[in-house]
Amino acid sequence: MTKRAGLCFLCLLWVLSFAFAAAFSWSPQMSGTQSRFRGVSVVSDRVVWASGANGTFARTTDGGEHWQSAVVPGAEKLDFRDVHGVDANIAYLLSIGEGESSRIYKTSDAGRTWTLQFQNLKPKGFFDGIAFWNPNNGVAFSDPVDGKFIIIRTTDGGAHWTEVPPANIPPAIDGEAAFAASGTSIVVQGNRNGWIGTGGGAARVFRTEDAGMTWKVAPTPVINGAAAGIFSVAFRDSMNGVAVGGDYQKEKESSANFVITNDGGQTWRLGSPLPGFRSAVSYLRDGERWTLVACGPSGSDYSLDGGRTWVPIDSTGYHALHFTGAAGFAVGDAGRIAKWIGQ
Repeated sequence: MTKRAGLCFLCLLWVLSFAFAAAFSWSPQMSGTQSRFRGVSVVSDRVVWASGANGTFARTTDGGEHWQSAVVPGAEKLDFRDVHGVDANIAYLLSIGEGESSRIYKTSDAGRTWTLQFQNLKPKGFFDGIAFWNPNNGVAFSDPVDGKFIIIRTTDGGAHWTEVPPANIPPAIDGEAAFAASGTSIVVQGNRNGWIGTGGGAARVFRTEDAGMTWKVAPTPVINGAAAGIFSVAFRDSMNGVAVGGDYQKEKESSANFVITNDGGQTWRLGSPLPGFRSAVSYLRDGERWTLVACGPSGSDYSLDGGRTWVPIDSTGYHALHFTGAAGFAVGDAGRIAKWIGQ
């Protein structure tokens, strides 16, 4: 290839990247609240749930044209960092905090009433996230207590939660914990696969292949520290997944903050670093094409090639995002909710 041809090729790539950037965007929504959102669950292109501070949740059943937001009675001081929507009527909320502040609520009537299903009674427990394989089978987890992460499971839609025996969970490294920043430090796939990303004393990924009964762990090259590690994990199938993170105290600093696995989480390798700390990542599937989308307080980005290259979308900050198929939403501070606008 001649030098001139090479320059023309680079120009073409730049033009294509600009075109894609213009085609991918976020459309702001009216949430009806100023509470900070940290969790979002896209059930379909019509039904979406969001969760956040001050006991707040929000729901749309028309693809974001209208949102209804409210506060769970008696939970006004709680911070709901994770939400899982089953359908337009059924959803779960997980609140964070030490001891009894860590709770799980469920609604079966579109948020009109909520049932407290679980309340952590361990003073040093601090729950970070919740995920469901299907309406009945779910899992949630807490930072380590006495050297082991606490993992609980349900097989009856949350009516009962059972703690996984500590012997079935690898020990935590000193200072290792998880970040409850986006509700995606724990994710599940299929009927039995699940993963948990950690940070602090170590940036590792715990994995299960039997619906949370037993766990293994693998190291990653993501940076770790008091404010650094893995913040979000995403898998498109049982083998192919990614994780993002960084240092939340250095929002605009690029680092070893993106890793890839092709063997179900047994091994991880560095991908192209994102331009800043990112608290959430998700796969978007449009037909046969898979797109990665990541977000954080300093902006959001997408990748069409599995994370080899990233293209910025804009600099608006979001804490969490989620896609189901090609339908996606992101949430952030001051009641911010945005809908994904594709090509």
